[in-house]
Amino acid sequence: MLVLTRKKDEAIRIGEDIVIKIVSCDRHGVRIGIEAPSDVTILREELFLAVSEENKRASKEAPLQLLEGLKERLSK
Repeated sequence: MLVLTRKKDEAIRIGEDIVIKIVSCDRHGVRIGIEAPSDVTILREELFLAVSEENKRASKEAPLQLLEGLKERLSK
């Protein structure tokens, strides 16, 4: 992991297309702005983890739901 120190209005550049700028700092936290191409997905970590977990859960349930639907159609 690369750890950098930045002050308000300073930025970090990732590649040619992504800029992370420190907007403000106070005792409650740091506000950052991110400039990136529209095809780059940007998510807060907790949201990314929640979506990943939901996708895992759904992928496990989907085959069971398909089997139950087949059983129901075959029994008619």
